[in-house]
Amino acid sequence: MNRSIASAMLFCTAFLCATRPVIAVTMAWSSVGNPGNAADPLTGFGAVPYSYNIGTYDVTNNQYVAFLNSNDPTGANTLGLYDSLMSIKYNSGAANGTKYNVISGDGNQPIDYETWYSAIRFANWLNNGQVPGSTETGGYTLLGGTPTPSNANSITRNAGASIFLPNVNEWYKAAYNIPGTNSYYQYPTSSNTAPTASVPTGAINSANFDNVVGHLTDVGAYSGTTSPYGAFDMGGNLYQWTETFTGFSPNVRGGSFGNPFDDLLSVSQAGGGAGSDNAEVGGFGFRLASVITVPEPSSVILAALGLGGLVVYGWRRKRD
Repeated sequence: MNRSIASAMLFCTAFLCATRPVIAVTMAWSSVGNPGNAADPLTGFGAVPYSYNIGTYDVTNNQYVAFLNSNDPTGANTLGLYDSLMSIKYNSGAANGTKYNVISGDGNQPIDYETWYSAIRFANWLNNGQVPGSTETGGYTLLGGTPTPSNANSITRNAGASIFLPNVNEWYKAAYNIPGTNSYYQYPTSSNTAPTASVPTGAINSANFDNVVGHLTDVGAYSGTTSPYGAFDMGGNLYQWTETFTGFSPNVRGGSFGNPFDDLLSVSQAGGGAGSDNAEVGGFGFRLASVITVPEPSSVILAALGLGGLVVYGWRRKRD
């Protein structure tokens, strides 16, 4: 028997298979072409010299609960991946690997109350093919095994990363750039006219903001409105973390369900630098980006599945 497969079976038996089935997370991607475009002259953002993918949707509670059960099966929460304010409940009496469950009806809403470190750990997990416990290396290297890594001040995207948090230029381009041009829309709803704040609808140029709905909505619920490259909810619902720091804090973009329309504008800096990296904050979520070719879940996991018979706002602190 192949040694890597045998090791996967042993790991699965000892750590995972005895407690729960493995459920793979599937991400939807929208391609962002037009490589080498110029930056938006109004802001200086948006120039990206390569093609890439942007997440079609924000990461959801359903996807994040799979991440929690994979990487914190005992509920120890040593990396601070979970916050009790999430739309996810923790059950200490459940079997290992099943302790986290989404509140009924909230599964397709975007995850919030996660830290910036949790977002890049989620990216690492996907980058590594969803191998349990693979949160500290991959697209980013995090040292120390603590919620705020010991190398917090020097984390950057690793060369060869396949899935990652978009930097501010990648996010901005996907939200505002008019494909095939050096021009930009003012709003991430493919429009230069302010969108309509409304309940979920299939109408064009509508979004969840200005507290009209009063709470989060399912990702993609505004089915008639996308960014120029086909991504949903880049304006409203939740602010979104980016990889780029403004001073000591990550740059966040897009506005949220409780914010006014001008926070959706390309020139708005309302979210720039507003998010402390280790704060678990309501109103902040994230979507991911990736290289054009995204790897499938790792061969180790697939081997384990086949051979094991499985079915598959409050701040805490800023950087020093």
